Amino acid sequence: MADELSKEEKTMKVKTLSKTHIKPRKQIGRRECQLNTFDLPYVAFYYNQKLLIYKGCEADFEDIVEKLKDGLELVLEEFYQLAGKLGKDEDGVFRVEYDDDMDGVEVVAAAAEGTEVADLLVEEGTTKLKELVPYDGILNLEGLHRPLLAVQLTKLKDGLAMGCAFNHAILDGTSTWYFMSSWAEICRGAQSISVPPFLERTKARNTRVKLNLSLPSDAPQHSASSNGNGNHTDPPLRERIFKFSESAIDQIKSRVNSNLSDGSKPFSTFQSLSTHVWQAVTRARQLKPEDITVFTVFADCRKRVDPPMPENYFGNLIHAIFTGTAAGLLLAHPPEFGAAIIQKAIEAHDSKAIDARNSEWESNPKIFQFKDAGVNCVAVGSSPRFKVYEVDFGWGKPESVRSGSNNRFDGMLYLYQGKSGGRSIDVEISLEVNALEKLEKDKEFLMEA
Repeated sequence: MADELSKEEKTMKVKTLSKTHIKPRKQIGRRECQLNTFDLPYVAFYYNQKLLIYKGCEADFEDIVEKLKDGLELVLEEFYQLAGKLGKDEDGVFRVEYDDDMDGVEVVAAAAEGTEVADLLVEEGTTKLKELVPYDGILNLEGLHRPLLAVQLTKLKDGLAMGCAFNHAILDGTSTWYFMSSWAEICRGAQSISVPPFLERTKARNTRVKLNLSLPSDAPQHSASSNGNGNHTDPPLRERIFKFSESAIDQIKSRVNSNLSDGSKPFSTFQSLSTHVWQAVTRARQLKPEDITVFTVFADCRKRVDPPMPENYFGNLIHAIFTGTAAGLLLAHPPEFGAAIIQKAIEAHDSKAIDARNSEWESNPKIFQFKDAGVNCVAVGSSPRFKVYEVDFGWGKPESVRSGSNNRFDGMLYLYQGKSGGRSIDVEISLEVNALEKLEKDKEFLMEA
């Protein structure tokens, strides 16, 4: 397998054509925005990487790059924080800083003209994709001296790959795709974005928390496997995308909801699919009955906080919600058992629970590490509610949307809207090699039983 990977990597020849920096078109002046309790735990995560692959448009690559830069200049007038840097105030509290003399967003134009879109669409892992997405292995803390957004535009033989790296300390998935949609809106000809961002983070939480982190070397180191590199002391991971059609999703949801007791609240699509994956991964790991397995979801809290924050709140407004059970119990019961555990944990995370969690963290700040997701975990990030296939810059919708190799660990899932739309969902999962091989043969999981 190693030989196969090395051969694949050799076929991906990416040549850098240019590197520039893009700033808001108009003068903004000096702006500062304190990072809050929802942001700070992520300073030692890695940059959040997304890859969008488009077909066609290769003939006009140079024009498209200029069009994207022009659109970026305009959209950054509203999203100027992405053109800034991380900083600290006089008390050592982290903040986002912007000034007109800062470099702005890094934009690299590159070419991989021997690579076709089809070559990338069949790629299950992230090894071959690394050359297309910037800031591999870069910690968010490095935003003290690096751009908070880096973009790589790569010309393919028959299309274009857009790789983006966002500093996760300043925005979550909701804000990421809100920005991408706004940028695309401008590039399609809009003079201004339809919904400007809500930038007042302190409206969600205003506690000032000092963290004793100053340089990237001070940050807690994550496991080597979390980023696909390092000393390889952890079991090797593999990634795989499992595509569930509308029909499959409906079957999963129907099965989980088939034995509801009177008065019980139906399980959502998310809860149904989550327990389907949780049970299957637990089977694949061949855990002992007494082994604990944890389910973690990074949940949007915009509507959970009091007062609620608007959808256009720009920043992190997520919490990791944890629950778990013994592997034997999870597998011995029908799927509604796991779904009920997940549903209960999510519904219990109301404004009071959020305030309590924040207060606890503020009294004893802890920088998140991937191992904090829980033992034998299945952890869900991203959301099929994000309209990732609607990100059209003027030459059509993407053929594929992927996560990069950053922020991966054993049991990490990214859920995406399926390309076919409707209720279809893509499950992008990272697992220890042996477990993933078993999962790939699990007919019940694959909906082939």
